[in-house]
Amino acid sequence: MREVLAQAAFQLFLERGFERTTVDDIVARAGVGRRSFFRYFPSKEDAVFPDHERCLAEMTEFLAAVDDSDPVGAVCDAARIVLRMYADNPEFSVQRYRLTREVPGLRTYELSVVRRYEQTLAGHLRGRFGEGGDGELRAEVIAASVVAAHNNGLRLWLRSGGEGDPEEAVDHALDLVRAVWARPVGEVVPVSARPEREPVEAVGAAASTPVSVDGEVVVMVARKGTPMWRVVQQIEAAVGES
Repeated sequence: MREVLAQAAFQLFLERGFERTTVDDIVARAGVGRRSFFRYFPSKEDAVFPDHERCLAEMTEFLAAVDDSDPVGAVCDAARIVLRMYADNPEFSVQRYRLTREVPGLRTYELSVVRRYEQTLAGHLRGRFGEGGDGELRAEVIAASVVAAHNNGLRLWLRSGGEGDPEEAVDHALDLVRAVWARPVGEVVPVSARPEREPVEAVGAAASTPVSVDGEVVVMVARKGTPMWRVVQQIEAAVGES
């Protein structure tokens, strides 16, 4: 029934537009009553994202059972669960992406769902790195990096209309995250290896000075408050140049 309601809702959103479609329209198309709709979805926005609750549950279950020897690798693998959800139904995923670009309310709802994924990943990492101080900071930053990298690759595929292999771009982005963050806690890249650089004046700009240390680690200095997507973008550019 949940799938029937979601399918009826999405068909109507595409035919009439999201704002012009009511819950009454959806249940009429599905041939059920209003109570049946609200038994499965709190709102019509939820009907646009019927698979995320299941995916969140699968991610939580995966992280609870995963080997904790590589926590960064574990959260990267957990993010791939979300990718597979999108890749399993390319047509629906592309249509939903286009719809969320057109309806601001859906975009806001989608961001709240993304935040729940990020919190799930960060919660797992806090269990590995600790709840306070740099451990908590490390967990939050890595989780945000994983989500930003995953979404960057996913959106490239969605914007292409679902053409090609969605895993290629996402794997590339997540491999970058692992290369940057999969160092043992407490391992510090020597500051002396970083060349002097004038501070960046623009607020929020990334003071990106990539440095290769032993040919394996890239370090980037960023001004406090720099958006995470820009940090990931600068690191990816640095790796591409090396």
